Amino acid sequence: MPKLSRRATLLGIPLLAAPALAQPAWPDRPIRWVVNFPPGGAADTLSRILAPVVSARLGQPVVVENRPGAGGALGADLIAKAGGDRFLVMISSAASHGIGPVLYRNPPYDALGDFSHIRLVGTFPSVLAVNLDVPARNLAEFLTLTRQRPMTYGSGGNGTLNHLIGQLLARAAGVEWTHVPYRGSAPALTDTISGQIPSIMESLPIALPHLRGGRLRALASSEATRPPSLPEIPTFAEQGFPQVTSTNWFGFSAPAGLPAEIIARWDAEIAAALADPAVVERFASIGVRPGTEGPAGYTALVTSELTRWRAVIAAGNITAD
Repeated sequence: MPKLSRRATLLGIPLLAAPALAQPAWPDRPIRWVVNFPPGGAADTLSRILAPVVSARLGQPVVVENRPGAGGALGADLIAKAGGDRFLVMISSAASHGIGPVLYRNPPYDALGDFSHIRLVGTFPSVLAVNLDVPARNLAEFLTLTRQRPMTYGSGGNGTLNHLIGQLLARAAGVEWTHVPYRGSAPALTDTISGQIPSIMESLPIALPHLRGGRLRALASSEATRPPSLPEIPTFAEQGFPQVTSTNWFGFSAPAGLPAEIIARWDAEIAAALADPAVVERFASIGVRPGTEGPAGYTALVTSELTRWRAVIAAGNITAD
């Protein structure tokens, strides 16, 4: 008999298998919530509305961390390289998961394989807006101006949906309309309002306060129908450009390799946060429709958007520059 067993027997201690160590309840420490764009943009705005509600539900701090750059690719790559991390999440978007992976050469991550796509958070249109010194009152007048003199438009960066919508319009209308990329929406809006650039393509939630405040003038919106928060502004399609129809989408994603029960928990918590009356009211006030798609539906959306933008970029010979 081995020495340890003989001693245990002599002491009258029964030999029992050691119990498995219990796993701590998840989450047992703070969550890092990555926003892959600068403060003041749509991803940041939606995150700061949702994160406190999610934090209260989880019983842990949720720390919103801005990691901007490369049209959202830098922050997304942080998530992609953190496979299996249960405490790291992000707001994913058309820029980082629908456009960037097919716009840039050698993207650093697989928009599908490197992520657990959990839930669609919200959708809304973009708007074309001009500063008050631009005499155009509608899209036709604006395009006439672009044919008479060089014109530029700003956006929150290369590879964003607003960048691509502008390129779609320029090609459909046959005009020279030069894109000016900024490091986020806030500086692009500042330069448009001050007259440094004449126009901007911007997400509705970010442009809306400036439109309501009379600091910018909207000329067109990008979805198939007019947004309820801006019903007086016709769509691009209404003004003769149905090919410019597009929707901004933002979702909730985590690294690949999460256990099924963690994905299910995240899905339930984000769905509950989106149904919270305060969140519903705040989203409505900025023109955002809450998402309803869970993991399967949101993953299917990302897949279809990659296919769509790959075709658009190839057909239009659109580059990140």
